[in-house]
Amino acid sequence: MQQLQHESPTQHEPPTQHESLVPPWRDALVVLLVTLAAAVGCTQLDISEVLRGWTAPWERLQLDELVPIVLVLAFALAWFAARRYHDARHELRRRYHAERQLAAALADNRRLSQQYVRSQEAERKSLARELHDELGQYLNVIELDAVGVRDEHLDEGTLRKRADAIVQHCKHIHGALAGLIRQLRPVGLDELGLTAALEHCLDTWRPRMPGAQLRLLADGEFADLPETVAVTVYRVVQEALTNAAKHAAPADVTVMLERGNDPRADQVLVTVRDDGVGTALGAPTAGLGLIGMRERVAALSGSFELVSAPGRGFQLRACIPAT
Repeated sequence: MQQLQHESPTQHEPPTQHESLVPPWRDALVVLLVTLAAAVGCTQLDISEVLRGWTAPWERLQLDELVPIVLVLAFALAWFAARRYHDARHELRRRYHAERQLAAALADNRRLSQQYVRSQEAERKSLARELHDELGQYLNVIELDAVGVRDEHLDEGTLRKRADAIVQHCKHIHGALAGLIRQLRPVGLDELGLTAALEHCLDTWRPRMPGAQLRLLADGEFADLPETVAVTVYRVVQEALTNAAKHAAPADVTVMLERGNDPRADQVLVTVRDDGVGTALGAPTAGLGLIGMRERVAALSGSFELVSAPGRGFQLRACIPAT
């Protein structure tokens, strides 16, 4: 059977019983001892005869029937207490599971926050290195060539060579800037729209997965999506493709994008499905890609679910409000 998972909380140990709590068998022993003591006392004092003597003047009120009535009341109260005890245990178990899920979610959020900080620092270092190595060095070379053209008396051939070198260096800087922009912002998302940006994303992944067929199926209008929704959809697909390339070894990867025409339920449904090795969703993992996707979708009040099992492939579904 395939496993359906909306989230993957980490496992926790069951709570230990507090030392100050009294075990139930002690209360039951106290009740038994009190009952035995009352039985001995009533036998020794002939309580029934005493009560009959007291209630004889009021025989018309049927006071002698109080004993079975009180006995029935005692059994009813015992049943009532047992029901309340059962309900209390059920409520405690429910609250324990809720607290365990909350603790797991908080732990995942802490890990995710730490990962975001590390990723941010890594991106900053990468950008600084790219700016220094690519842009800085080539700008220095362009400056030297420009100073030489300005201050030195060069013949026409040398001037042309210097100018050609400056042009080539500018082209290299332009290419480096384009690469940095692609890292910071999805290509074509603003100019061409979400569908074209996803097509370009799949084109960049096809050389990395030469043995897999990557397909994009889009149904609906996506040009008027808010920027936050479009970026979230793009990042979810991007991360899903990353996971497929790293872990799934698939032969077929299908990305489906759907948007209905009902304005009362305007939602974008994103499905990424592969036929790879699959995974056991309940097993703990060190990666934070799925957690990050779930948090992105949850931030837009969307739903996120995973369907997978070992040897059964992997499917990701995210439903995001389009407004």
